[in-house]
Amino acid sequence: MELLSVIRRWHYRDHLPIREICRRTGLSRNTVRKYLRADRIEPQFCVPDRPSKLDPYADKLSAMLRVEAGKNRKHKRTIKQLHVDLTVLGYEGSYNRVAAFAREWKAARQHEQRTSGRGTFVPLAFVSGEAFQFDWSEDWAIIAGERTKLQVAHFKLSCSRAFTLRAYLQQSHEMLFDAHNNAFRVLGGVPRRGIYDNMRTAVDKVGRGKDRQVNIRFSAMVSHFLFEAEFCNPASGWEKGQIEKNVQDARHRLWQPMPNVPSLEALNDWLETRCRDLWSLTPHGVQPGTVADVWNEEIRHLMPVQRPFDGFVEYTKRVSPTCLIHLERNRYSVPASFANRPVSVRLYPDRIVVAAEGQAICEHRRVFVRSHSQQGQTIYDWRHYLAVIQRKPGALRNGAPFADLPDAFRSLQHRLLKTPGGDREMVEILGLVLQHDEQVVLTAVELALSAGVPTKTHILNLLHRLIDGKPITPPTVDAPQALVLTTEPKANVERYEALRREARHAS
Repeated sequence: MELLSVIRRWHYRDHLPIREICRRTGLSRNTVRKYLRADRIEPQFCVPDRPSKLDPYADKLSAMLRVEAGKNRKHKRTIKQLHVDLTVLGYEGSYNRVAAFAREWKAARQHEQRTSGRGTFVPLAFVSGEAFQFDWSEDWAIIAGERTKLQVAHFKLSCSRAFTLRAYLQQSHEMLFDAHNNAFRVLGGVPRRGIYDNMRTAVDKVGRGKDRQVNIRFSAMVSHFLFEAEFCNPASGWEKGQIEKNVQDARHRLWQPMPNVPSLEALNDWLETRCRDLWSLTPHGVQPGTVADVWNEEIRHLMPVQRPFDGFVEYTKRVSPTCLIHLERNRYSVPASFANRPVSVRLYPDRIVVAAEGQAICEHRRVFVRSHSQQGQTIYDWRHYLAVIQRKPGALRNGAPFADLPDAFRSLQHRLLKTPGGDREMVEILGLVLQHDEQVVLTAVELALSAGVPTKTHILNLLHRLIDGKPITPPTVDAPQALVLTTEPKANVERYEALRREARHAS
């Protein structure tokens, strides 16, 4: 540095020529010119690019150091152990190079934590209708007297900070879609962007940077509601800090004390009402007024919801010979005509729909088994087995699907099975449901039982009268106690004499 300072003084202050400077310093002309052209006050040494044997393993060593940094002090591996692991992978360099790399990595990490690490954030601001944030949480409630673990979907508008919650028993695709349908209904519209973390129900694979492989069904929902989905960096909850804070606040506002409700539907109705009440009680914090006041302004900037998204998840199942499909440890009945055939099962949060040949063939209430110690349930619909008992009427007596027949059918079956051929007759009466309205058939059976004539002929007569709109009971005739003839008949034997004469003539 002293030599560079002397060269600069001689040239710029004393105006000595380069030849004289070279004579005094012993440097070549090219070297003096290089120093002067660089216009630097401090000399810089260019470190040559020297390849190291550790370069191919630098990423692997960084990943190891990152894992060890998150462990307890007693469980951390030493640099020597990391050097042994790299040697197994093919590293042929020295331990000193690995130790130097580790020191530089730790210094860079400490510097990063001091400057832009944990606890340092950038405040965010959103305009009306710009974005919403979404997240899941786990909470507990007492439902029908049982302490139940719930998966709760949280939505929050980033500008007005209006929020809504909805509880489910599982955290799956159909629950996510239903949560969006209800959230946009409660919030009054759809913002232009949605901010999510990398949840499995939306992201199939997390790539480098912001690259994401999004689930097909989730993409279909985003396309339906016309908003853009954005995903945070992994383990970066501060990028959607509003909804993270909302999850913490909800535990104190809504889940303590633990809600006690008769059903999940009642809990969701209570959550929706309670959230709306909290909008009016919570100050916005940035803009004047409450959350409800700012929401009334933001709702004008939201996109309208045209129709709910048909958020089902579809699986292909094969129907068993007993007309059942297996799903989530439970079994559901299917019409007998589809036995031993593949069908499509569409899952909704509260029901399942079985489709085949392009149309829905049956629907069941969805059943959840909460514990692995519990056995799965079998949900029958006795109407699905009517085609089978037409050929096998004896199966009606102990058939499991017919244990839940309506009371009128049960009473009629109890009577008919005591008579010869009662199985066949009962099957033919149940078969009327396939051709006529079930409620009308039940009414005809109830009338036949009340009249004391529980026969197929009488039930058919009553059924046709109900369908045709004719009175069930004939009109009463008010007859007198004694009948009197107005014209008395007279005895006339002459016709018998005529017959005798005709007989003689014939002979």
